[in-house]
Amino acid sequence: MFMLNNVPLNIGNAFQTADGTQYPANWLQLSTEEDRIAVGISEVPDNSVYYDDRFYWGVGIPKELNDRLEVKEDGSPLWVQIYDAETESMVDTDVQVVHKGLKSQVIAQIKQTAGSLLAPTDWKVIRAAETGATLDAETLTARAAIREASNTNEAAVAACTTVDELAALQMAWPEAGNG
Repeated sequence: MFMLNNVPLNIGNAFQTADGTQYPANWLQLSTEEDRIAVGISEVPDNSVYYDDRFYWGVGIPKELNDRLEVKEDGSPLWVQIYDAETESMVDTDVQVVHKGLKSQVIAQIKQTAGSLLAPTDWKVIRAAETGATLDAETLTARAAIREASNTNEAAVAACTTVDELAALQMAWPEAGNG
């Protein structure tokens, strides 16, 4: 991070020194260390802490890992509501509102990825079901590998006991074949 008179300078922004000298937006990128020192610019380590906002609300503030049943302020269950045309009002169902945790969200993404990987060969499966045609071994093997990877990835997510573990997971998928 570059500082001028204890004020951070943003790379790509024009700036002005205390004596009124103006510098263009690209000056920091094109300048040498000697040029910056001559102007009074110092470089200091950036101690900013970053976090992955897919898993954390802020530094050290993880999102919910598991699903949570929602409740009202008084602690009673919060029910899914539907519109009742007869009474022209919203009425409770017998289904409690569930806040989906990170595990459920990641598993839903895994299922969507598997579906996307299977989609290019779905037509072959449909044709075989409708006409009795035989599916080629390459397609069967590729589809089985996708389902196996999906199951393995889902099991890895389910086994996570902390947000840090979930954030560190690396999903493995087979290489896409041709449809």
